[in-house]
Amino acid sequence: MSNVMTAKRTEQSSKKREAKVSRRGPAPDGRQRIVDAARAYFFSHGFRRVTMNDLAAELGISKKTLYVHFPDKMAVLEAVLADKFAGVQAKLEQVTREHTHDFPAALHELLANTQRELDEIKPLFVRDMRQKAPHVFQTIERRRSELIGHFFGKLFVEGQRAGMVRKDIPAKIMIEILLVAVRETVNPAKMEELGLTPRTAFESVVKVILEGVVTKKARKT
Repeated sequence: MSNVMTAKRTEQSSKKREAKVSRRGPAPDGRQRIVDAARAYFFSHGFRRVTMNDLAAELGISKKTLYVHFPDKMAVLEAVLADKFAGVQAKLEQVTREHTHDFPAALHELLANTQRELDEIKPLFVRDMRQKAPHVFQTIERRRSELIGHFFGKLFVEGQRAGMVRKDIPAKIMIEILLVAVRETVNPAKMEELGLTPRTAFESVVKVILEGVVTKKARKT
């Protein structure tokens, strides 16, 4: 009898969990589909003139369905940026795992992956950040600094151990200089002034910094 009662309670509990899930609305993949489509559109065409109606039409869904996941366009944009940085972090973590003790390979892959990610962001998106959503860029700047500080910081320390990064300058100082240079150059106002894209601005900064910190040994590899 006790086994029968236990089975019934388990079945009832399972049904309750299923009911809770059904009340949560559409499955998570619906939300991700919206984020993926908005990401491609925002980064290529900007977001200032895009409406929730436009996004719904692009996805072939009703505006009501779109609002189930996001209250407004800014919430979509924030989700796009969170998705972008999550992807960047995952790729950089993979690089550091695969090239733990190979400074030249790790440096090359970190830079290549970073540049590919930046290449996705076109000038119209940068313009819209400057004109309509400067607070959005503050979020980008904070996450960017965290990623650079973490991954390039570890790389510089490893490079010093391998004799490929100068040891007369603390790695923390090198990273701070890199962060300041990126912050002052890879921002909407300066990029528009200099006619740079996020990728070309970052490439220029990194080239100048790395030529000053790597040793002759590293340049030969």
